[in-house]
This record gives sequence, structure tokens and C-alpha cells, in this order.
Amino acid sequence: MKKIEAIIRKSKYRVVKEALHDVGVNFFSYWDVTGLGNEKEGHVYRGVSYSTSDIQRRHISIVVNDDFEEATIQAILNSAGTGEVGDGKIFVSDITECYRIRTGEKGGDTLK
Repeated sequence: MKKIEAIIRKSKYRVVKEALHDVGVNFFSYWDVTGLGNEKEGHVYRGVSYSTSDIQRRHISIVVNDDFEEATIQAILNSAGTGEVGDGKIFVSDITECYRIRTGEKGGDTLK
């Protein structure tokens, strides 16, 4: 099993959610976050300068069986990108076990 975490633009959340549903990922958690990025320059919008390093983002956390890893990552990459600085990041880590609290069942079938 893999845990896939993505930090994306809030404006792309709906498109990413639909892309994940299209590949069969129907359960995930998300929350709003603010962070600092590497970009040092500000941008000007309607005469107001702002920093893109601390724009609101959405953090998505998904646990999938190994056979869904690539499809999940591709769905996020294809739907979250704008080609501009600040599109976000995807992190992948191993999950050693998963338990369904209601039944005590464990293993990859608990994700279905």
C-alpha cells in the first residue's frame, strides 16, 4: 500500500477530485493549508504585489493499494498542473498495514 499526499492549488481541487474519481479513487482526506515555497519573487495582480509562496493550498491524503499508485499520481499530475510556479508537490510513502476499525480486518482489502 502507498500513501500519496499532494499539495495543490485550491483552485484546482475540484478538477483533481473529479480526476481521482475517474480512476477509481473515491476516498481521501483533505484540508486547507498555508505554507512557504521556494519562490522569492512576488507577482503583481491588478496593481497589487503579492507573494506566491504563501498562497492558500489544499493538502490531499490518499492511501491506495500498490496497483492504484501510478493511476493516482497521473490523475493528480494531469489535473493539478498549470505550468506555473506554485503548482504543488506529490509525496509517496509506504504503508505497512491498514486496519478497518469496525471489524478489525486488516490488509489491502480494507481500502475497498
